[in-house]
Amino acid sequence: MQKPIIIIGAGLAGWTTARELRKLDKATPVLLITADSGDFYAKPSLSNAFAQKRGPAQLVTTPAASMAASQNVALQAHTRVTAIDTAKQMVRTSAGDFAYAKLVLATGAQPIRIPMAGDAASTVLSVNALQDFSVFYERLTPGPETDKAATAKKHVVIMGAGLIGCEFANDLIASGFAVTVVDPSASPIAALLPTGLSEELRDALAKLGVTWHFGTTVQRVDHQALMGAGLKVQLANGEVLLADVVLSAIGLRADLSLAQAAGLACDRGLVVDAQLQTNATNVYALGDAAQYANGRTLPYVMPIMHAAKALAATLVGQPTRVQFPLMPVAIKTPALPLVVASAPPGTAGQWAQSEPGVWLFSDADHALKGFALSGAQTSRRAELAKLVA
Repeated sequence: MQKPIIIIGAGLAGWTTARELRKLDKATPVLLITADSGDFYAKPSLSNAFAQKRGPAQLVTTPAASMAASQNVALQAHTRVTAIDTAKQMVRTSAGDFAYAKLVLATGAQPIRIPMAGDAASTVLSVNALQDFSVFYERLTPGPETDKAATAKKHVVIMGAGLIGCEFANDLIASGFAVTVVDPSASPIAALLPTGLSEELRDALAKLGVTWHFGTTVQRVDHQALMGAGLKVQLANGEVLLADVVLSAIGLRADLSLAQAAGLACDRGLVVDAQLQTNATNVYALGDAAQYANGRTLPYVMPIMHAAKALAATLVGQPTRVQFPLMPVAIKTPALPLVVASAPPGTAGQWAQSEPGVWLFSDADHALKGFALSGAQTSRRAELAKLVA
């Protein structure tokens, strides 16, 4: 009996790899193992679902059974992988052991959780998957028997003013919630945006009603019953906030527990070469779990699409190096739409605003290495991309 290609993970990386594989090979058995249901949904839609009036059920674009049938994939859902034996080419799971011919790790990333004091610290939520969003949605959305007037203005404190934190802030404030964002930096999305553009985003969201607390962090979260809010949030600077829900959006970290236990080389992600192979024969990785040959982790949609296409060719015997073009990132903040194309890591240079809504990042030789666009200028992403050296 032919051993299958096993894919661990049913996120965008896992399902896209299966889809690209089937374009090249209709017959080789493929087994996809996932700890969740395997339903397909667009993960970026989690941070703008409220404004679109979509609940968890509406975010699923294709049920797991339909995905498995259309891609001729055997689906092992609600199954936890407990170990990988690279010598025996075996995956051990809660549903038994499965031998593989080739193994793809699309295990994604997990939210970074920082230690926090307080008797309600365990109620702090993170949203990194549909299951997480379901819990978040339930906390904020009144049921049919609930007095909607009493819950219409729930207050959400967001820990983290990065890309995801700002997308959630815009989505929630536009949906009628009160929103406060806490971050140790001086302005939002400071790691990606030039300072002036970051300040524009801060002001645009503040105009909608978002309250900012920069230069501090959340120290503790406690239960309380004053003024209708259920949580008391104490900041490191001594300020106290009242909230109904605290959402942690301080970043993601590659889920490396399985890989490390299996002896696979790991750094900030699973270390892979240009053909996405790990240091173990017939074991590959992509997506949020991977650290690519250029030393970067790329937790965005377009890198996954490029990686999956290259990996599929390699898996069917056509060794293919993954090549990442310039991939501008669209940030879903309707208060100030943004598109950012970052310079390669370690590039020395500086930002300069060339005209309203256009920021350019040039290196020491004045070569264009990246750009950031806002508002109506975001339509120029293709034009600017052609100019990047």
